[in-house]
Amino acid sequence: MEIAIIAHDGKKAEMIQFLMDFKALILAKEIKLISTGTTGKNAEKSGFKVRKFLSGPYGGDAQIAARVAEGKTNMVFFFRDPLDRHPHEPDIAMLMRLCDVHDVPLATNPATAELLIKAI
Repeated sequence: MEIAIIAHDGKKAEMIQFLMDFKALILAKEIKLISTGTTGKNAEKSGFKVRKFLSGPYGGDAQIAARVAEGKTNMVFFFRDPLDRHPHEPDIAMLMRLCDVHDVPLATNPATAELLIKAI
């Protein structure tokens, strides 16, 4: 199973905490993590093996959206910061739309991500 992890700057600490909380499950289920650049660097510093793509504003969200469309990514955890503006909002919207089009579970907050990861 491949799970994409993405977090806006204001949510990166929450993403790392989430990953740490479920590290045993992620390792036991041999979940492959992919991510946008900076989120992936933070996850690696916390001991996770991650395949990193470009940073979100430089096309990373679009790269992950392509993997969703290709059927390679099974789930997306995208901890969005709804209180901040993001210059790459069209890419974010595209990723979310493709998750809906291809019926890929998408969590935009830790509570939803927890429900999804526990269902694996």
